Amino acid sequence: MRHLMSPLDFSVKELDNILNLANQIENDPTKYVSACKGKKLATLFYEPSTRTRLSFESAMMSLGGNVLGFSSADSSSAAKGESVSDTIRMISCYADICAMRHPKEGAPMVASLKSSIPVINAGDGGHQHPTQTLTDLLTIRSLKGRLDNLTIGLCGDLKFGRTVHSLIHALVRYTNIKFVLISPEELRVPDYIREDVLDSTNTEYKEVERLEDIMPELDLLYMTRVQKERFFNEEDYVRMKDFYILDKTKMELAQPDMLVLHPLPRVNEIAVEVDDDPRAAYFKQVQYGVYVRMALILTLLEVEVC
Repeated sequence: MRHLMSPLDFSVKELDNILNLANQIENDPTKYVSACKGKKLATLFYEPSTRTRLSFESAMMSLGGNVLGFSSADSSSAAKGESVSDTIRMISCYADICAMRHPKEGAPMVASLKSSIPVINAGDGGHQHPTQTLTDLLTIRSLKGRLDNLTIGLCGDLKFGRTVHSLIHALVRYTNIKFVLISPEELRVPDYIREDVLDSTNTEYKEVERLEDIMPELDLLYMTRVQKERFFNEEDYVRMKDFYILDKTKMELAQPDMLVLHPLPRVNEIAVEVDDDPRAAYFKQVQYGVYVRMALILTLLEVEVC
């Protein structure tokens, strides 16, 4: 039995296999409509989510399986003080696989140690978001045709953005990846990412503050929102939230085939006027998220479709 806590839980070859399966599902979804018939997915979401929770539910239902779970800690026995360890032991009696989101870093890992079913980390605090990373990898590979030889701009909240942290972890394993880290001083990527991931792998990167200055260099721009829920101080959030806004004027500086990705939800950081630009791929990203989660569920449940 395997769990998914981090993108590094799978080798590059295993990731490629999951992405290949996701593309097969995209090309022939009817082939998989009964693949998980009789199986149940439990979605344990201790903090709010729209895309990730519904994407998991859509993925399992598209495979012919069923879904149960809760969408906030307040609607679970966590409100009565039940521990994550006890919750997962109980859920293991009800379901075949579990997706967990939790505000505390490491909570899904704790659950995996006590679980008798596969546990998928659906986001833990500001730490990791591996299924969003699988979604990002599938989107990039499908639309750019490769996962190597790319210059990638990561813009916005690089301090608390778990999607950014997971994506960096995954992409440093590919050849000739260069990062441009675009953020204000207060929201720079954490030291442990810089030192333990980027520096330790000799990955080329630079840190800048102005988005306009580096737009022409990028093959891919990954925008993120400034996350109000991660701030302790309302004043700091208000000061940072509109630091970067991608609009048509900035897009005119970019290469004609540069992709714009965003894990969503969007607040103000991408102007609505950008949505019609053919380089805007963030809503395509959402659909790829369903395919890749279908592939992940099949992989962890060891279901083969002939």
